[in-house]
Amino acid sequence: MSRVKSLKCRECGEEYPIEPINVCEFCFGPLEVDYDYDLIRKNISKDKIKSGPLTIWRYKDLLPIENQNIIDIGTGFTPLTKATNLGNHLGLNNLYIKNDSVNPTYSFKDRVVSVATTKAVEFEFKTLACVSTGNLMGAVAAHGAKAGMETVVLFPSNLEQAKIVNSSIYGPTLVAIHGTYDEVNRLGSEIADNNPWAFVNINMRPFYAEGSKTLGYEVAEQLDWSVPDHCIVPAASGELHTKIWKGFQEMEEVGLLEKVNSKMHLAQALGCSPIVKAYNNNESQVTPVKPDTIVKSLAIGNPAAGSYALETLKETSGAAVAISDPKVIEGIQLLAETEGIFTETAGGVVISAVKELAENGIIKPDELAVAYITGNGLKTFEVVESTVESIYSKPDYGDLKKTLNLK
Repeated sequence: MSRVKSLKCRECGEEYPIEPINVCEFCFGPLEVDYDYDLIRKNISKDKIKSGPLTIWRYKDLLPIENQNIIDIGTGFTPLTKATNLGNHLGLNNLYIKNDSVNPTYSFKDRVVSVATTKAVEFEFKTLACVSTGNLMGAVAAHGAKAGMETVVLFPSNLEQAKIVNSSIYGPTLVAIHGTYDEVNRLGSEIADNNPWAFVNINMRPFYAEGSKTLGYEVAEQLDWSVPDHCIVPAASGELHTKIWKGFQEMEEVGLLEKVNSKMHLAQALGCSPIVKAYNNNESQVTPVKPDTIVKSLAIGNPAAGSYALETLKETSGAAVAISDPKVIEGIQLLAETEGIFTETAGGVVISAVKELAENGIIKPDELAVAYITGNGLKTFEVVESTVESIYSKPDYGDLKKTLNLK
């Protein structure tokens, strides 16, 4: 028997077969994978997970894959590190960093793409594609190479150069579009409707999104089968925020956790914060915005899962925070200077959000909080170039003594 029952519309509940589709034909709501949790409960255990690979695939029983041909480049089981220095700076005694910047292509996107690519191979697609704000294109290019697929990535032409180079090395077809992410996404949808391509975040989205749950599974396992009091998650589409919460709930559903009660906080860049704006206005729907921020990886003005992120905020009593670009840079520096972790701009959003939540008393000093760092700083190094200061000396010890004011 299959662990996966169907695809189900998140709005009207209409069920669909397991196929590369992502939108309900009745109400146009998004589709999501529906599992047989009774069957999973009979087959899963903590010991079984512990004996699995040190990747996201130790949780295969909770992922929508049927065959054994896994496309895995070593993604997941990334460090959960107690941030003692940063915590002392912020007045938090139990702050942890979930450092997904050390994944194979240096972002959490390897998780979702590993699942989507494996499912694309299962569906016998020959071309793997995506629409990306940067990190996703690198993950798709790498997994496409591993799977031996033709790979095409579409992206806004104003992306950080490092992300473009990081993707190009794997040999995909790079397509730079003079437009916003939302405009590029519309083009991707047209291609997906008319060509037999596996677009990981369009027609493959129900399967792709499930990879984000593994960030919930891992944190729970790394905390000795418990959940944090607080999770601070960056938001672009809003999907990561909702899926980490779903991961916690699923582990409770299949008997791996006791009652879960984490507060799921959401962080966006001020220049692209439609979910935060809706939260602050007590609205259930998100009004699209035009992005204007240095945080390209979160610059989705019309977030696909925005309304579901708002539901998660309400369900978990979470807070939503918008961070200005200068504060983003401060967050990047603060994490690097206290914990030795160089994060990209999305991580700067998260760290400054943690600071704000602590200052406002939302995170109490002794509560356990996990900050999700989703990408590596080498991908967006240009935003901190202006902070570089070097001291120059001649190749002479006397001059060096003078320069450093040594005795």
